[in-house]
Amino acid sequence: MLMIVGLITIQSCTKNFDKYNTDPNSSPKPVPGYLFTKAQYDGVSNMLNLLLGTMQYTTSFNDVAGFGSKYILAQAQQSAAAFSNSYQNQINELVEVLKATSGDPSQSNLTAEARIWRVYCFARLTDLYGDIPYSQAGQGYNGGIYKPAYDAQKDIYADMLKELDQAATSLDASKATFGNADLIYGGKTDQWKKFAYSLMLRYALRMTKVDINAAQTWATKAISGGIILNDADVAKVPYVGSGQDINKNPLANNLWVSDYISQDGFANTEGGKYQDVFINHLKDNKDPRLGVISIVYNNKVADTSFAIQKGMSAGLNSKPADFVTYSEPNPKTILLLNSPRLIFTAAESYFLLAEAASRGWYNGMSASAAYENGISAGMRQWAVIGGAAGVITDNQINTYIAHHKFNTAGTFDQQMEQIYTEFWVGVFPDAEEVFATYRRTGYPALVPNNYVGNATGGKIFRRMLYPISEQNLNAASYAAAIARQGPDDFLTRIWWDKQ
Repeated sequence: MLMIVGLITIQSCTKNFDKYNTDPNSSPKPVPGYLFTKAQYDGVSNMLNLLLGTMQYTTSFNDVAGFGSKYILAQAQQSAAAFSNSYQNQINELVEVLKATSGDPSQSNLTAEARIWRVYCFARLTDLYGDIPYSQAGQGYNGGIYKPAYDAQKDIYADMLKELDQAATSLDASKATFGNADLIYGGKTDQWKKFAYSLMLRYALRMTKVDINAAQTWATKAISGGIILNDADVAKVPYVGSGQDINKNPLANNLWVSDYISQDGFANTEGGKYQDVFINHLKDNKDPRLGVISIVYNNKVADTSFAIQKGMSAGLNSKPADFVTYSEPNPKTILLLNSPRLIFTAAESYFLLAEAASRGWYNGMSASAAYENGISAGMRQWAVIGGAAGVITDNQINTYIAHHKFNTAGTFDQQMEQIYTEFWVGVFPDAEEVFATYRRTGYPALVPNNYVGNATGGKIFRRMLYPISEQNLNAASYAAAIARQGPDDFLTRIWWDKQ
C-alpha cells in the first residue's frame, strides 16, 4: 500500500512539475524589448568619466580620483573598467536581442535598431582599446566560445560601417518597432536612420589618417543618407532622476555621489573641481556656457557669477587652503539627475560637416556656416539638459559667434584647430568623443600633465589597458592582439591613431 501511495505521489509531482517549477514572474525566453532597454541604459552608463580629467575639464588633488588628469601609474587599471563592464552587460544583451529577432521579417526594425546600437557600443570599446573581441564576442552561452579572439580594429571598422549601412537601409516605417522600449527614439525609424548615418560620418572621419579614400567614401554616403541636424533629432536617453540608480543620469549620479553631494564646495569626497585649463578657456573667450555649467559656493550658496569662476590646477597633490573658491559642476545642469544623457548631438554633426567641407567632401553648406551652426547647436543643447537653468539666449549665441568667426583664409590645419577646439567645448561632457578627436586631430592643443608618478612619461595616453583578467582567462587571444597591435601600454597607438 505504501508503495502505491508513493507511486501516486511521484506521478502527481511529475505531472505538475512544469507548473510548480516555473517562476510566474519571469519569462521562459528573452523578451527583446526588455533586453534592448537594458542595453541602452548599459551602453550609455559605460561612458568613462575619468576622461573628463584627461581632456582637462576636471581634476582632483586626490591621486586616486585624479587618475584621469594625472595618469597615476598605481591607478592604471582604472582604465580597464569599460572593457570589463561592457561584455557582461550591453554586448551580451544585444546578442540575445539579435538572436530573438533576426530572421523574422516582421521584426526587421528591431533587428536594425539593435545592430545600430551594437555598433555604437562596440565603437566606444574599440576606440578606447584598439583590437577587441568582436566577431566572437558574447558567444559563450550560445556558441561555447569562452576565449574569444580579438579582431583587428581595421576589420572591426569595416564591419561596423557595413552594419550601419545595412541597418539604415533596412529600416521600414510600416513595420513594428520597439516602441516605448526604445528609450532613445521610441522606435521612430526616420530618427534611427539619421542616428545610423551620423555614426557613419563619425567613424568615417576617424579613418582620415589611415585610409583617406575610404573615409571620403563613407563620409559622403553618410551625409547623403541624412544625419542629425535638428535639435528634435538629437539622440539621447531620458532619466526620471529618482528610485534606483539606473533611473538617474549616470554621469550626474557618479559625480554627485562620488564628489559633490555635500553641496558646500569644501567637503568634496574625492577632491574634485573643474580644471583651470577648461575654465580659463571659457573665461578668456567670454563663453556664455560658463555660468550654465559652473558654480562656486559662497557660504554654501551656488553662485554662477562669471567673474568668480576659477579652475584648479591638475598639478596639486594636497587640498589647497582656498579649495572652496574653485569652480565645480552646476547642480542644476551637469549634476541634474533627471537630465537626459546626450549620445549624438546636432553640434557634433555640424562640426564634422565643417571638417568635411574644409576637405572639399561636402558642398551643401560652407565650412564657415557648418562651424557656426555647430557652435549654436552646442549652446542650445544646454536647455535640453537643464531646462530653464540651461537656456542661453540667441543674443548671447550670436554675440559669441560674432567674436569667433571661422578663419576662411587659414590653412587646413588652422581650420581644424578652430573646429575641434570649439568641438571640445561644444560636446562637453562627452569626454570619450573628445578623446577620440583629440587623438586623431591633435586638437584642442592640450598640454600634458607631467605629474610625479605618472604612467606615461608626461604624455597624454593614447589608449586604455586591457583588464588583467584577460591575461589569465584569455591568454592566447590577448597575446595575439598585442603581437599585432603593440604592447598593452598607454602609449601604444590604435589603428586609426597615426602620427
